[in-house]
Amino acid sequence: MKLRKIIKSIAVAAAVTAGLASFGGSAFAANITGAGATFPYPIYAKWAEAYKKSTNTSLNYQSIGSGGGIKQIKSKTVDFGASDMPLSAEELEKEGLMQFPAVMGGVVPVLNIEGIKPGELKLTGPVLADIYMGKIKKWSAPEIAALNKGVNLPNADITVVQRSDGSGTTFLFTDYLSKVSPDFKTVVGSGTAVKWPTGVGGKGNEGVAANVQRIKGSIGYVEYAYAKRNKIPHAQLQNRDGQFVQPDDDSFKAAAAGADWAKTPGFNIVLTNQAGKASWPITGASFILMHKVQAKPEIAVEVLKFFEWSYANGGAMATELEYVPMPAPVVKVVQDAWKAQLKDGAGKALR
Repeated sequence: MKLRKIIKSIAVAAAVTAGLASFGGSAFAANITGAGATFPYPIYAKWAEAYKKSTNTSLNYQSIGSGGGIKQIKSKTVDFGASDMPLSAEELEKEGLMQFPAVMGGVVPVLNIEGIKPGELKLTGPVLADIYMGKIKKWSAPEIAALNKGVNLPNADITVVQRSDGSGTTFLFTDYLSKVSPDFKTVVGSGTAVKWPTGVGGKGNEGVAANVQRIKGSIGYVEYAYAKRNKIPHAQLQNRDGQFVQPDDDSFKAAAAGADWAKTPGFNIVLTNQAGKASWPITGASFILMHKVQAKPEIAVEVLKFFEWSYANGGAMATELEYVPMPAPVVKVVQDAWKAQLKDGAGKALR
């Protein structure tokens, strides 16, 4: 069964509102809402299904892209927003928000090239950047052939596939390419949405994955779970230390190993192009955004309970989907931040 079918069935179950929960002696419908990044959607859906079975509390999560998640939390139409692009400490302060990392994973180039096996094709960051700028137009181009001696590359046109919606996946991808290619930084730049010089768009990781599967000779970028579960061939990438590496939870962990979450204001850490021989170069965390002052503190407490449960019980599920759970010391820092920053209208800490 394809991932999108699995996700759809999970999401339907996760979105069912049921049961009552008690907070401070008052009863309310145990239903929390979130919206944003598609990057973590598979694991949030899996966590939501398990959490509902355990607690009878439902999560309705809209996988609409990081840009949409940021807009919805700012307008207070959801209980939490989700973004793979961390907001700066200045913007968090301006908007009255706090953010914390929920899970880590990797973005991978995915391919539809006849005869190429998953993980067989090698690419460097600069070559990948030139493909996405339309400078390299054929799979048989000398720049690609030089990295793949012995691989039978077809003399076929390259069709570039990118996200058409505001996306944290796009932010991680373009942030990486901007770090390794000065031309890409100048021409395209980084962000949740950029003006691409070439290619076709797809909405969400699901849309990019579907287009790559459909279009012969195409290349796209998706969160690794989408590639693995849909069995879409991916490329190796050369990392900052000059090593060609495969995407998996070990290479994602290697990229995150040097992150100092405790000393970084607002947890604003981007894990692309990290040093380390085993590091996957397009690794990132996905972040949760909440208002510091909560008009409905009982609902905010339920959000925190969900992520508290996910930190404690969701590690194996995350690993199964090729995500990286947040390490225990980081979870402690996050929970301390909850106590320090999240308040009710009277200034009382929520947890």
